[in-house]
Parts: sequence; C-alpha cells; structure tokens
Amino acid sequence: MTKQSIFEGTATFLEYLGLGEEPFGVYYSDTLPENAYGPRKGTPISREQEDKGELDMQEVMKSFSCVMGNVWLARKKKGAAFISSEEYGCLGGVYYCSMMKPHLRFIEHYVSTGYEGTPLQGERYMPNPDAMRKFMLEVNPREAPAKYCIFKPLSLFADGEEPEFIIFFARPEVLSGLFTQAVFTTGDMDCVVSPFGAGCTNMISWPLYYKGKGLEKAVIGGFDPSARKFMKTDELTFTVSLELYEKMLAALPESMFTHETDWKGVRKKVERSAKAWSESN
Repeated sequence: MTKQSIFEGTATFLEYLGLGEEPFGVYYSDTLPENAYGPRKGTPISREQEDKGELDMQEVMKSFSCVMGNVWLARKKKGAAFISSEEYGCLGGVYYCSMMKPHLRFIEHYVSTGYEGTPLQGERYMPNPDAMRKFMLEVNPREAPAKYCIFKPLSLFADGEEPEFIIFFARPEVLSGLFTQAVFTTGDMDCVVSPFGAGCTNMISWPLYYKGKGLEKAVIGGFDPSARKFMKTDELTFTVSLELYEKMLAALPESMFTHETDWKGVRKKVERSAKAWSESN
C-alpha cells in the first residue's frame, strides 16, 4: 500500500470502529522529530558497570521517565515520543525498546520481590527474580537499527518514513472490532495474543518477537499496573505489524463492517461508550 492509501484506509477503518483517535506508528531513526516528548539524558548505564558495582541506582533513578508516560503526552499533544540509549528514562523501557542489551539485573528484582533486607520491596508483578529473568531472556529485543525508538500518530509520518508497527488505543467495544478483523484477515484463531509485559513491552518488544519468528500476531497490552496511570480508564493497546495492518485494511470490503452483521449493534455501544466518557469521533 502507498502512504496515501494507508491514510485513507485508516480513516475508513476508524469510522467503522467508531474510534476518534488515530493509531500511532513506531519506528527507529537517527533523526528525532521536533518537540518530541522523552526522557532527559541520564547517567550512563550498562550490565558491565552493574556487575562491577559502579552504578548508583538512586542517581540513575533520578532521571526516571516512563515510555508510556511520554506516549501519553504525545497522544494528548498530537506529537511524538521517543527513547534512546542515552535518554533512557526507564531501566526496563530501555531494554524493551531495543536500546540496551543485556538488561540490568536490577530489573529482575525491581519487578518481582525486591532485595531482601532493603527498602526495595519490588513491584510484585513476577513471583521471584528468576521468573523475571526468564521473561527478559525470552522476549529478548533485537539491537536497535537506529539511535531513537519513536512513537507518533500515523498522520505525522513524512514521505520516506515508514512505521514498523501500528498501535491502537481502545476500549473493549472497539477492541472487539480490531480483534475480529485480525482473525478475519489471517484466518488464524490464535493470531491475537497478550503475553505478560510492561506497557511498552506489548507495544514493541513482543511485536518484534513475533515478527522475528515470521508469525503474524496482534498483541494486546496495557495490563501493566504501572502503565495504567498513563492510559484512559478501561483502555488497552492493540499492536500489529505494518504488513498485517495493510492486510487488515485490504480485507475491509469483505469484512463484518460492510455487511449485515452484529457489528452494527456493537457500533451503537461504541457510541454510547464515547458519550459516557464525554468523547466524540
């Protein structure tokens, strides 16, 4: 598909879905968009420094900035968000977005049960550091192909720029449309997945994981309790590769959206939901 046909197809898809917010695209580039939201430059970090005991984690955490928080700002301001190896903000996000390998061992404790005998109690999202380590090694994001990982609305992509993944932010009624269209497009009853991960993990790391294995998967995310503050109430994320998204758009004419199906009833509920949340298409 051409850039213009993707934009036109997206506008049609959003109308069918009843979704007022356009999806974001994520891509890697050595050029940062103007006025992009992201972390400030932090203290240099690496596993080697950590192993040598050279990292002052209190100092490192002073520059904390969540990927989802910056994407949230970009959504509200209709701009771009970014992360880099130097402007990392989050010790998990810098790994999940392919900006640093290997990950810091600190994350294995931070996301699980903390360090015994210290004030760090951990987030308690994983039962122990070993379980968290297994997850980190499994998702294993590739090395970034450029300096920045950038998230921005599709309409802000210029000629020559191409998103690698498309991210929707939606509540369950709209998600049912996205889910069903992915299944209709692929014919695969298991094409939509939702593995454990941080908010950014399910927007970039897991999509990269499945793409690397040659699998067409849509990834639902947003269940991370730490990311919920940066999302609308009842909202989740839905991410697909550009290739799958183009197929989903091409399949619209034969889909449930253009025929006499139960989607019409769901579409009315989408409108009621938007009204309840004082949102409009």
